[in-house]
Amino acid sequence: MFKELSYCVRKKYSSGKWSLAILLFFLVSHLSFAQFQVSGTVVDEGGVPMTGVSVKEKDTQNGTATDFDGNFQLNLISENTVLIFSFIGYQTQEVSTSDKTVFNIVLKEDLQALNEVVVIGYGTQKRADVTSAVATVKSDDFIQGNINDAAQLIQGKVAGLSVSTPSGDPTEGAQIMLRGISSITGSSAPLILIDGIPGNLQTIAPEDIASIDVLKDGSATAIYGTRGTNGVIIITTKGAGLETVPTIDYNGYVTFSEIKDRMNFLNASELREKLAEGYTFNGANVEDFGANTDWLDEITRKAVSTVHNILFRGGNKTTNLTASLNYRNNEGIFMKTDNKRYTARIDVNHNMFDDKLKSNFNIIASEQEFFTGGDGYSFDPYVYRQALIRNPTEPVRNEDGTWFERDIYFYDNPVGYLEETIGENRYRNLRFTGSLSYEIIDDLIIKGLYTRKGNYNIRGFYQTKNHVSTTKNGIEGYASRGTDDYVGNYGQLTMDYEKELGDHKFTLLSGYNYEDNTDEGFYTTNRNFPTDAYTYNNIGVGQGLPLGQAGMGSYKNSDKLIAFFSRLTYNYADKYLLMASIRHEGSSRFGKDNKWGDFPGVSVGWRINKENFLSNTSWIDNLKLRAGFGVTGINAGSSYQSLSSVNYADYFLYNDNWIRELIPVRNANPDLRWEKKEEFNAGIDFSFFGGRLEGTFDYYNRTTKDALYDYQVPSPPYLYRYITANVARLKNEGVEALINFVPVQTQDFEWSGNVTYSTNRNKLLSISNDQFETTNDFFYAGYVGEPIQIESHIVKVGESIGNFFGLKSVDITEDGIWLIETPDGEIVPATEADASADRQILGNGLPKHYLSWNNTFRFKNWDLNVNMRGAFGYQILNSQRMFYENPTVSYNVLDSAFDKVYGKAVLNDVQRFVSYYLEDGDFWKIDNITLGYTFNTENIDFVQNLRLYATGLNLMTITGYKGIDPEVNRIGLAPGVDDRDKYPTTRSFTLGVNVTF
Repeated sequence: MFKELSYCVRKKYSSGKWSLAILLFFLVSHLSFAQFQVSGTVVDEGGVPMTGVSVKEKDTQNGTATDFDGNFQLNLISENTVLIFSFIGYQTQEVSTSDKTVFNIVLKEDLQALNEVVVIGYGTQKRADVTSAVATVKSDDFIQGNINDAAQLIQGKVAGLSVSTPSGDPTEGAQIMLRGISSITGSSAPLILIDGIPGNLQTIAPEDIASIDVLKDGSATAIYGTRGTNGVIIITTKGAGLETVPTIDYNGYVTFSEIKDRMNFLNASELREKLAEGYTFNGANVEDFGANTDWLDEITRKAVSTVHNILFRGGNKTTNLTASLNYRNNEGIFMKTDNKRYTARIDVNHNMFDDKLKSNFNIIASEQEFFTGGDGYSFDPYVYRQALIRNPTEPVRNEDGTWFERDIYFYDNPVGYLEETIGENRYRNLRFTGSLSYEIIDDLIIKGLYTRKGNYNIRGFYQTKNHVSTTKNGIEGYASRGTDDYVGNYGQLTMDYEKELGDHKFTLLSGYNYEDNTDEGFYTTNRNFPTDAYTYNNIGVGQGLPLGQAGMGSYKNSDKLIAFFSRLTYNYADKYLLMASIRHEGSSRFGKDNKWGDFPGVSVGWRINKENFLSNTSWIDNLKLRAGFGVTGINAGSSYQSLSSVNYADYFLYNDNWIRELIPVRNANPDLRWEKKEEFNAGIDFSFFGGRLEGTFDYYNRTTKDALYDYQVPSPPYLYRYITANVARLKNEGVEALINFVPVQTQDFEWSGNVTYSTNRNKLLSISNDQFETTNDFFYAGYVGEPIQIESHIVKVGESIGNFFGLKSVDITEDGIWLIETPDGEIVPATEADASADRQILGNGLPKHYLSWNNTFRFKNWDLNVNMRGAFGYQILNSQRMFYENPTVSYNVLDSAFDKVYGKAVLNDVQRFVSYYLEDGDFWKIDNITLGYTFNTENIDFVQNLRLYATGLNLMTITGYKGIDPEVNRIGLAPGVDDRDKYPTTRSFTLGVNVTF
């Protein structure tokens, strides 16, 4: 070999000194690597060769991976160095090369995933010991980009948890529903806990969250009693551990948002073409006014949002502190719509007396400001409607600069309507929490906690003298002012005992908690102002009061909740697991004969892989069967609902005097009690191949009993025509699956991901009993607005909630009239159909199937996250088509209004709710793509971590739905309606940076 190298040197020498130098360099390199070559085999504890194990020379980028037989070979840079062997699910090993070159490595299973702590009710538990349906999502797996609240962080991450964002309004949060609709009149929202304290998704900044745990089944949520029916979401904030090196984390990003899609309405040139073709319109489009106005463009914008979050952490053996500041300014795509929020948090922990006494002090404060486009709410959807239906040939302003208006019913200039509105809502929230815990004896800890919460809101709204309310209706300025104030107290006392005796491990929790809440507020309105200068800040100068055109009101209500609870967990030999809990709870909202209720829960688990017959099966890390049953409740809908009440009616004139009549508005019901849900859950947890393949499967069956419903009763003897009683029954059942996988793992490249799937079926079992009977076994829900004005849904015993109920259109006549199929199969023109009697079930607005697929790719310092999700098996009422796909209406219409229906004729009928406007809503979204790069900061003393990333949110939707977005309302009794005035969803692109100092 040396002769050959010497010959090459002599031959190439004539080409110059550089050629020789290069050749010598490669020669030395070759000899060096040949001298320090190592090799070997990597197997698991069962002796099975391991493929794809990373083998790396420490403190270098030099490395390789084992082949299919577990073998590796590596040329080292240094002779005396250290090899690092690593693989997901196994403990990393470091081995010195100073004394040998051949290595036989046995990697041991890393049970960290099974030993990690899961947050459950009033405590924590090792994941391996969990016997209920509990899901956990860590901050590393959160959805990134421009999000409004914490729920969007786990969108598509938890099987059975529906998180949707049907509105693009920056002040609107996500819709959350777990395992279907469990109540007729009650909310479907889960209980939200922030570090164990009841709150809401706006309590904490999303960037300040470390993990989110979701308690899904009755055995897990029974310990929360009357608030556990819809599940429990436990948010854990980022904190500092003992002896934490002081760090500062900064997370900032800027987001550019645009309207995701828009319906195709006639523009000015298209309208002129229709007028030239001889189409005659009523009202708005009767003539060409000479302008070319895109009304939607006039009130929308490219929104730019910014978020900044700074997190301080540090501590020693006895004291640690976490403090954070968050500022978010989210712009909406409509002019003037925005949402500013400031949030600050301080969390201090201090340990004393050899860590036996532990104290915590926590404050969260926030302030939110946003434009009030409507009286008491954010963006006024009426403005959006007017932009859609406005004649595109009309100008925005007259020649003298005033707003161009026309005297047509419900037809106003949207730009003027928006610009001549002034308003602001401001919310201030403050939460103080203090706690002390003391270890009385070994394994026995007592803890006391107190929280004081306060939310305060003040709002102002004003329509100027140039507003259409004045120019058309002579109001001469309208103002309103109002405020709401909430104060809550939360106290908790718990005792934890934990003991291990040989193979027997058990814990015992006992506790008490007290909660009271008080809401109060007032409002006032006035009109006819001498000037716009004061807006809503001098409401008394308005002249509405002498004319009976001013208003005022106030309210105050409160409620209390007290509970005693206990839980026992038992573990025998890490094989047989038990958890049992009971909560005895009382609420002031219940009737006097039913103030207290009991809510038990029990679950068991069997870790099969711990049995002897599987002890030698090394590829099974965990295989656990579990089953549970629990009873939870839904608190009565509002305070005082069990009590009779009277109220004053509107004023009426009698003998030249204005009088208000006192009338009954509610009957007493001393038997009013909580809605009770009984739920059975069975599941399996598994983990194979060192965590390369793991997941869960669950089946649940839940029945809600004593659901609240308003029943018609005779008056007299009752004071009022309706009474709220616990009579109805509902059922939900479904299947959930989560599969985590790591298909590829090498030194430089890794692909990991998960798939979630869930399905839900619901049924109304009953709405009457022997005491309260209904005339019909159904009632209507939802409402289709003017001019159709009819209910959109039916809730019927034996059927699913969410059923659309309307006329079934099957064809169209030659002159453009709908042909309707009646329930008995007869085909009649819509003009002869009975708008009420001929209605039938047309579809359902709740998806039957939910699916998500999340992927993470890492290549060296690059990372790529792709999150996709979909919903299937449901229908959507396309309201924009129903109202605007009709050339007979008196305002602007969709381009498709002139298409032939069923290929026969252009529609020539009045607006109707018919099945033609119900569409399949199935969709698959490429919802979130994030590309990031983490810099090597070894040579930067003051920077520990630096990552840049770019995110796209709501990027692509694959669907046959013809509307803007198939992700529409899913909550309540009338789901699946794509409202014509809904704030459109947005597509956004984000650029961000994460830095740790």
